[in-house]
Amino acid sequence: MAWQNPWYDGSKAHHTPEGFRNLEPDPRQPGDLDRWRKERKAAGLPFPPQAGYDDFQTRWWQRADLSGVDDRVWWLGHAAMLLRLSQRYLLIDPALSTRASPLPFAGPKRKTPPPLRIHDLPRLDYVLISHNHYDHLDSATVRRIIRRFPDVTFVVPLGLQGWFTRRGARHVRQLDWWQSLEQEELSLTAVPARHWSMRTLYDRNRSLWCGWVVRSQTLNFWFSGDSGFSENLAEIPRRLGPFNLAALPIGAYAPKWFMQSSHMDPDHAVSLWRVMGQPLTLPIHWGVFELADESLDEPPAELSRAIQRSGEDNGRFAAWRIGESRALQNITQENS
Repeated sequence: MAWQNPWYDGSKAHHTPEGFRNLEPDPRQPGDLDRWRKERKAAGLPFPPQAGYDDFQTRWWQRADLSGVDDRVWWLGHAAMLLRLSQRYLLIDPALSTRASPLPFAGPKRKTPPPLRIHDLPRLDYVLISHNHYDHLDSATVRRIIRRFPDVTFVVPLGLQGWFTRRGARHVRQLDWWQSLEQEELSLTAVPARHWSMRTLYDRNRSLWCGWVVRSQTLNFWFSGDSGFSENLAEIPRRLGPFNLAALPIGAYAPKWFMQSSHMDPDHAVSLWRVMGQPLTLPIHWGVFELADESLDEPPAELSRAIQRSGEDNGRFAAWRIGESRALQNITQENS
């Protein structure tokens, strides 16, 4: 008997009886994946960073400094982030292992090290997961979290609760798009993204994908997760903004003919940044794994060019170093 979506709600356009879908059509055609793989292999892509991997790490990486007690946000590389809000700690998409893969010997390998270890955290209250791809949901990292912080709450999109409970998680909340978890003056809302899910050969789009809006007394933050560009995303700032902080993806976009339905390029990210009113925005989804054809150092350079083309070079959308942090008080003042 074919698998049936137990969360199916026919009134919701992103639900199907077999799983979930995007609101936008997918331009990919059968055979496109094989075509891309052959073209990539023939061209020897991706190329190393212009000055080599060691120079890239020296320029773009630092160890995360967790000292202090102020409300603060850290970028941990790729899509991983850490928030400290009133001495509560919240991780987002913490894929901190050597590879983004189900196998320890194959698959995309880290080119820059994690800027912190789970053991470094003084406490951990919440972990948000955007979807089940291996560069966002890492089993080894999750197991380390559960061992060190057994009472942590995982907040995940529909269809992923069972994955966490099978690994020993005690507290898991799964949400559909536009649903929220309200906890102790903290609001966590799952919001739409244009992407897909798959962890095995047999579970494509059986769990949902999402972004997150995190709201506290000092912060209104939109983490877009993995997402291709869509004008539908403008509904998020219309309903839940204005934001004083955002995180938008700028990597894994090449070749655009193949990647555009799943990943924004820097021009798309700048366009969305302008739609939401140009808050301080952290570029994510780059700097760690070589998932597409562009070299590791191309996304921040292309973002800078996209900002120049937009005529909006106000310093609020520029690359951070992996491990870098900002005080939320300063972010609030910058956006006031």
